[in-house]
Amino acid sequence: MMDRAALRLILLGVFLISASSQPVKRKQNVDIYSFYINSTVTSRYATTVITSRVANTVNESQEIQFEVKIPKNAFISKFRMTIEGKIYDGVVKEKQEAQQQYSRAVSRGESAGLIKSVGRTLEDFKTSVTVAALSKVTFELTYEELLKRRLGKYELLINAQPMQPVADFKIDVHIQEKPGISFLEVKGDLSTDDLANAIKTTRADKDAWVTFYPTRDQQTKCKSCGENGLNGDLLITYDVERPNHQGEVMVSNGYFVHYFAPSDVPRIPKNVVFIIDQSGSMYGRKIHQTRLALLKILSDLDEDDHFGLITFDSEVKTWKNELLKATKDNLETAKAFVKEIRDRGATDINAAVLAGVDMINRHPREGTASILILLTDGDPTSGETNKERIMANVKEAIGLKFPLYCLGFGYDVNFDFLTKMSLENGGVARRIYEDSDADLQLQGFYDEVAVPLLTDIQLTYTGGTNLTKTSFSLYFNGSEIVVSGQITDNSVESFTTEVIAVSKGSNVTYHETVMAKDPSDVPPEDEDFMPRLWAYLTVKQILERQVLLKGQEKEDEKKEALKLSLKYQFVTSLTSMVVTKPQEDEVEVADKPEEGGEAPRPPVPGYSQHHFSPSQPGLAYGHSSEPDLHDLRFMIEWSARSAHAAQTCSTCSRDQLSNAHNPTGECRGCSPYYVNSKSS
Repeated sequence: MMDRAALRLILLGVFLISASSQPVKRKQNVDIYSFYINSTVTSRYATTVITSRVANTVNESQEIQFEVKIPKNAFISKFRMTIEGKIYDGVVKEKQEAQQQYSRAVSRGESAGLIKSVGRTLEDFKTSVTVAALSKVTFELTYEELLKRRLGKYELLINAQPMQPVADFKIDVHIQEKPGISFLEVKGDLSTDDLANAIKTTRADKDAWVTFYPTRDQQTKCKSCGENGLNGDLLITYDVERPNHQGEVMVSNGYFVHYFAPSDVPRIPKNVVFIIDQSGSMYGRKIHQTRLALLKILSDLDEDDHFGLITFDSEVKTWKNELLKATKDNLETAKAFVKEIRDRGATDINAAVLAGVDMINRHPREGTASILILLTDGDPTSGETNKERIMANVKEAIGLKFPLYCLGFGYDVNFDFLTKMSLENGGVARRIYEDSDADLQLQGFYDEVAVPLLTDIQLTYTGGTNLTKTSFSLYFNGSEIVVSGQITDNSVESFTTEVIAVSKGSNVTYHETVMAKDPSDVPPEDEDFMPRLWAYLTVKQILERQVLLKGQEKEDEKKEALKLSLKYQFVTSLTSMVVTKPQEDEVEVADKPEEGGEAPRPPVPGYSQHHFSPSQPGLAYGHSSEPDLHDLRFMIEWSARSAHAAQTCSTCSRDQLSNAHNPTGECRGCSPYYVNSKSS
């Protein structure tokens, strides 16, 4: 039998040859003669419509493909195909019902496929349809999202990759903001010198317009272009004027939305403890990037901040046993400690997090905000390894006194576990992608929580019901709190909001009363956007807290989210969009991927994800990340898995490939990234 090392070399050669081949070129007999992207942003709520008109230019029927990328935070709300004057609309259904329809199509031998994919910032939507000779098809996809404010700005991301130069290509963006627009900037791959004259911006007091009309020639000669046309992003960033520190309240059509982002309060000194995984799986680039990020973060601490550093593998090591002030001398000593962090051993998350909680609890300071930040790339494999017990231990220790933020590093991290642990303790989880800019991702997250302004924020609304989240542990400079709800009595003449919070040890209160508009004074676009914004935010928040709920409460909230998803035709994790094609009622099902699930494996260039995803043979979907040796190692190990499934690990007696060991000997349980050095 061929030994394993030889098999790896052969597979590596096969993949390298495949990686060097060019992607399949577009068919020359298909003409995308029109490609429009139209995005309207009304009070941070963006609705984007992508319309592609395609002609079959040959005298025989052929399959025509439609593939676009949308932001991960968005919900698809409409998909339509128009063929020879007949309209085929996608219909959003409860996921189980949609899957049954899909299964029936498969059983009849029809060409059914699942349309779903997760990228780093974008998701792929891909479908195809057979078009008759010399006929045309129009594809139209609509998606919706509430733009989130980070570091003092909102970002509208639009991806353009039509796969060929298009004679009639247009991107139109209209932003409408009631308080006025304070600044606007256009960035991204498509905002380059060679495309500068294709971009035009127009500003008015409360409106801004951005247009991008590249010529066919420009679509082939710009830096982010090629013979297949444009391939890049247009990133529009902006912020709004904030004349009222109570926030901006809009009331319309029986709904309200409250945007709260005060900047008239002093920053609160913080107590921050960084808990850093230095287990063996962090070897190489991961640990190097972590050190780089920590060195930069330490330099950004303010002198009245206090901080602590904890590293862990199978053992927990503290820089100092107590929180220290961020003086110049202390920071220099801490940086020397960071430079010596090395990967080794197993992963005792339980002991490490509890040590961080204890460090904060032992050094309380009045008028400060405490933050715990955990960075890890794997499962607990040492000490307490039962995840439920770990979460219970951490929740009891923190007691909702301060938030825990969990950063999951890499593709094989247990993100569900980190998400639940964060949410249980008033924080959030963030995936750090294993790319060349991972250190910048870490720094970017820290920047978002670097300047706390308020703690213990409670928002109340007299006459409001069916409210989205109204309680927040911290508000950070550059962010924004958004609350939406319904008004119990739509005939009221005024609507009152109240915000109570703590600012640097003292209570602050914000009151705001707004006049409810007469419906005739409300612009038509506002009539529809307000209930959709409320529904979007409600569904998002219900799905986020599902991991925390149990029993009847979990089922009731799930039913509410499903009801709203169906009413507003949102493709969420509870629903699917069923697309019925003209050819003998072929069926495809579009699903919303979940961030908590397994992240995509970075592919070799020229390969679509389905080449090494056996569960999705029908549809290919790409990924933008460039591969490295880890990526190739994954594909080699994955390909070898089926041939060597019977081999077992001498240490843990489990399948050797699905339970690979890294060079330190640490069990990485089902990680495809690490090769068992002993068996090599």
